[in-house]
Amino acid sequence: MPAYKAPLRDMKFLLNEVFDYPAHYASLACGEQATPDIVEAILNECARFCEEVLSPLYQPGDREGCRLDNGEVTTPRGFRDAYRQYVQGGWQGLSAPEAYGGQGLPASMGLFKQEMMGTANWPFSMYPGLSLGAMNTLYLHGDDAQKQIYLVPLTEGRWAGTMCLTEPQCGTDLGQVKTRAEPQADGSYRLTGTKMFISSGDHDLTENIIHIVLARLPDAPKGTKGISLFIVPKYLPDGQGAVGERNAVSCGSLEEKMGIKASATCVMNFDGATGFLIGPPNQGLECMFTFMNTARIGTAIQGVGPAELSYQWALAYARERRSMRALSGKKEPDQVADAIIHHADVRRMLLTQKAIAEGGRAMLYYAARLADHMVEGHTQGDADKVAKYDDKLGFLTPILKGFLTELGQEAAHLGMQVFGGHGYIREHGMEQIVRDTRIATLYEGTTGIQALDLLGRKVLLMTRGGAVREFTLKIANFARKQLTDPRLRPFALELLKLSGQWNLLTLRILLGARKDRDLVGAAAHDFLMYSGYVTMAYLWLRQATVAADRLDRGGDESEGFYRAKLATAEFYFERLLPRAQSHATSMLSPTRTLMQLAPEHMAFTD
Repeated sequence: MPAYKAPLRDMKFLLNEVFDYPAHYASLACGEQATPDIVEAILNECARFCEEVLSPLYQPGDREGCRLDNGEVTTPRGFRDAYRQYVQGGWQGLSAPEAYGGQGLPASMGLFKQEMMGTANWPFSMYPGLSLGAMNTLYLHGDDAQKQIYLVPLTEGRWAGTMCLTEPQCGTDLGQVKTRAEPQADGSYRLTGTKMFISSGDHDLTENIIHIVLARLPDAPKGTKGISLFIVPKYLPDGQGAVGERNAVSCGSLEEKMGIKASATCVMNFDGATGFLIGPPNQGLECMFTFMNTARIGTAIQGVGPAELSYQWALAYARERRSMRALSGKKEPDQVADAIIHHADVRRMLLTQKAIAEGGRAMLYYAARLADHMVEGHTQGDADKVAKYDDKLGFLTPILKGFLTELGQEAAHLGMQVFGGHGYIREHGMEQIVRDTRIATLYEGTTGIQALDLLGRKVLLMTRGGAVREFTLKIANFARKQLTDPRLRPFALELLKLSGQWNLLTLRILLGARKDRDLVGAAAHDFLMYSGYVTMAYLWLRQATVAADRLDRGGDESEGFYRAKLATAEFYFERLLPRAQSHATSMLSPTRTLMQLAPEHMAFTD
């Protein structure tokens, strides 16, 4: 069975040499304990846990899946013991406040942990991952009593959490939420309704599950302005903080899915369940989406993780599988044929995977620094700091989520292609990566929704192009500094050109949308993908710059490592970045090519 190996060398290169996380952590109030030796110890131990405990459960968990019997969900064999080890290791509270039993480390440490866990076994990682969203919501919007009751067991991992948004009649359009919340004499609420697509809605890993639920009060206004947020425990806590009587919430069914079968995706029924209001009435969406940018960074990991895992397995296979001779001559004359890694087209696929995985990781780690500052602003009650970094993250997160998950899916398919027919067979694991990755472009908002959020909201409505101007100025200033190095000059010149083009494209869409309201929707997907390719190019230039410097002056890694970085950067700029121009052309194409065909003429079947 294939195994996962944590890419610690690349992770440490980004942390220590590209983004200078030691200095970053030293600047944070919560970063005092995140010293280089502590960070390295945590990364090494997390890698061990992921390699030895989680990775071996990845394929068996898919084969077995989850079971629903008499309203109770059972996870695959080995998951309960793995979760017990996860809890014993203190992993759930890594970045949680010390006041509630956490270790108080910066939020980015949780992301590095999540990357390794998600790559080793994404379905397992979703169980504790969903709890983090509930914990963040309670931490920011719960009252003191709610925090005392729920945050400690959630931080310890004894209890788990979910986020219950979607209903059968509505997905992204939460204004259609119908779940009702009737006030009771004791100050609680009685919730009735059905939620679907609820990840970790029920399972056997913890003694209690805390549902964070969107619902409507009886006098609520229509639409999104009339939605409130409620805490609905599976078991109502007793006066001592332990689990008490069973609440009227149950799993009605498990979704039969294409992938992530070891993750319980539930239809949840609330049949007059007791709930407790969290945050102000009718402001549930504002409370729910406080940490949405960080949640979308988390989902973007499911683009990077599959690219990394599929690359690792495809690379190992390409080194061993022999077929034909290389066109440039025999590479292994003592063998019956050359390993397929010597064939140019196989190299194309492998290097595409490598460029996506390492470029995507750099994008995540760049954003994680911003997330640290935003979380610290919340902790310090600094509204200006929160707004500043939330705006920066708000621009980047639809790019991260949409672009990286699309490329992660591409990388997973390429890994399967490297295996040829063997990739289609379950035992090799490649088809599972493809199936598991497919959901990443759908949940937390499809790629189309992310594209509209980026172009329609963040770029045009909220900043009138200012978000692009600010980010491209940063890119251009960095690129100019690299023009004197002949190794980096071609990359820097291309980035300078693209920085100007990105602003010009934004302006043309802004002006054109005044006359053609469909232009934004028609251009959004191409705009997002273009933005992703340019952003990844910026992060590849940053990696190449460090690699070139370390080749000259020495660094923490070997000469081969730094040369590989420069070679992969060159591959990205020469082979993948040109895709941006096709997106630039498409986004400015007339909308009539999309809208002129009448719906009744889309097909002629009569």
